[in-house]
Amino acid sequence: MKKFLALALALVMVLALGACGKKQESKFKVGFITLHDENSTYDLNFINAAKAACEKLGVDYVIKTNIPEGQECYETACDMAEDGCKVVFADSFGHEPYMIQAAKEYPDVQFCHSTGTRAHTEGLANYHNAFASIYEGRYLAGVAAGMKLQELVNAGATPKIGYVGAFTYAEVISGYTSFFLGVRSIVPEATMEVTFTGSWYNEAAEKEAANKLIQNGCVLISQHADSFGAPTACETAGVPNVSYNGSTKDVAPNTYIISSRINWEPYYEYVIKAVQDGKKMDADWTGTIATGSVELTDLNTAVAAPGTQEAIDKAMAELKAGTLHVFDTAKFTVDGKALTTYKADVDTDAEYTPDTEVISDGYFHESEYRSAPYFDLDIDGITLLDRNYG
Repeated sequence: MKKFLALALALVMVLALGACGKKQESKFKVGFITLHDENSTYDLNFINAAKAACEKLGVDYVIKTNIPEGQECYETACDMAEDGCKVVFADSFGHEPYMIQAAKEYPDVQFCHSTGTRAHTEGLANYHNAFASIYEGRYLAGVAAGMKLQELVNAGATPKIGYVGAFTYAEVISGYTSFFLGVRSIVPEATMEVTFTGSWYNEAAEKEAANKLIQNGCVLISQHADSFGAPTACETAGVPNVSYNGSTKDVAPNTYIISSRINWEPYYEYVIKAVQDGKKMDADWTGTIATGSVELTDLNTAVAAPGTQEAIDKAMAELKAGTLHVFDTAKFTVDGKALTTYKADVDTDAEYTPDTEVISDGYFHESEYRSAPYFDLDIDGITLLDRNYG
């Protein structure tokens, strides 16, 4: 018995020494920084994609929520780099300068920033921007809204819609304009009012903005803001609405129609695989419908007008075929005139100086010269009730 115990003890010691002598491989780890938490439809969209991509690829991840657009972002990014993250992602526009600061200090870590504008001019091998052609998704959501608006007009309503925006930035302007052009593809006489909250996430302000638009006679509401404020106001008032970043059917079952969103999972997978394989990544990446980066949520058929899915499918097929361009200059005017030329601020200097011709072949080439939107025109038919640049 004693001999058996001695042999067993010796075996345990050998195994223990072997384990100690063998270098344990650390698992690949990724960090995610979000401006808000799961209560924000915008941030929830990122969080869900982050978890899905990392779990699919079998990598470890850490998510830090409610990180302001300030020094705390830089400190969080640095902490993640120090903690062994090979890639650090951030999701909000104002995070960019702090991500760049961290990238300069940790050249062996890749820093990827969604919605930013400076990666293609910074010249850092480890700093990257990403966005998607979400204007196409918003256009398709606008088609769904247009079908509902036509149904309302047939019942005697005025073809006037409203839009709750966060800030008067190109990203928001591009979004509400593409949505409006989708509506007008169905209801050419439609007009739209836009008001800005001055915040990406403020439920009370968004609800107040939606109510103001409804009181102004808007019979359908959409948004580029991140809370349930506008959909809740619409549900209370019985006004149809189109959301962004995900379905709001749970809070507005009787008025919600559809939502467009960017699916960030393909980008996260692309970056993680590239870093794992030691491959070079795009400084500025644009996802599309073809990459699975631009999506619509399921249509709420209980609210949508008959024939809506067919109208969406038709428009989507045309977008994929390249026979439909959202910002076709024959479909809108500025101050009563059609545009044949326009220089946009693509390189984003301090003075926002226009630097790139973006109209050719009869349309405005959005998100082709830079992933983040740069469409900033005030087209006819849209009235801004206010402006807010933060």
